[in-house]
Amino acid sequence: MLDQALQAVAARLQTVTVQIETRRGSQGSGVIWGAGLIVTNAHVVPSAGVRVRWQQEVFTAEVQSRAPELDLAVLKIVGLPAITPAVSGDYPLCPGQLVLAVGNPLGVRGAVSWGVVHRAGGRWVQADVRLAPGNSGGPLADAQGRVIGVNSRVLGGLALAIPSPVIQRFLQGPGRRLGVTVQAVQSGSLVLVVEPGSAAARAGLLQGDLLSITPEQLADSLAQAPPNLSLMVNRGGKSLPVIVGFTQAAA
Repeated sequence: MLDQALQAVAARLQTVTVQIETRRGSQGSGVIWGAGLIVTNAHVVPSAGVRVRWQQEVFTAEVQSRAPELDLAVLKIVGLPAITPAVSGDYPLCPGQLVLAVGNPLGVRGAVSWGVVHRAGGRWVQADVRLAPGNSGGPLADAQGRVIGVNSRVLGGLALAIPSPVIQRFLQGPGRRLGVTVQAVQSGSLVLVVEPGSAAARAGLLQGDLLSITPEQLADSLAQAPPNLSLMVNRGGKSLPVIVGFTQAAA
């Protein structure tokens, strides 16, 4: 009976999991989060040129929102058939709890893997489910089929998923996006891109600025949805304090 119940959960999750294809030839996964709304990883999709494959149909997708610092992106699709979206929420998690991941590893559509939670809380849900390239952006769910996160990467042999509460805050509060692309360097995070009109741009952050925190620490801070974010920036050899204020007008 348990096997049948889990098979039904997996089948349901497969219906809300899509395959994402880009012009550069990369592939990943995404979750149908609402009517015509797909949640995936920022590293899966560029700013344009995205197609979504659901069942046997292919749709052109618009990148509606993208936050590299959280590794989240939202796609909008016109014409996607009306189906019940993924059930998600802030559900209690504990080590040893059974979870499953659905995605498109190495181009295999709708693959399912099982495992248990190792750690939950904060920036990541860590689980020992098996992931491969193409799983990124797909759902991590509990045994009831409730999406508890979106798979992002593998570290130390464990899958790391962005928790659903972080995703919900991202969807509901665009003003809490920093609006930068950063690269990890030995002394912190190097700012590669500052999005025009973003909270970072309004605070005066510039391309080439060196932040005194790592990308992981930056993502952790943003995941807490702060009203303001205090940063120390090295610019031209000088340390400068920068206060980033978040408003609903942020891009």
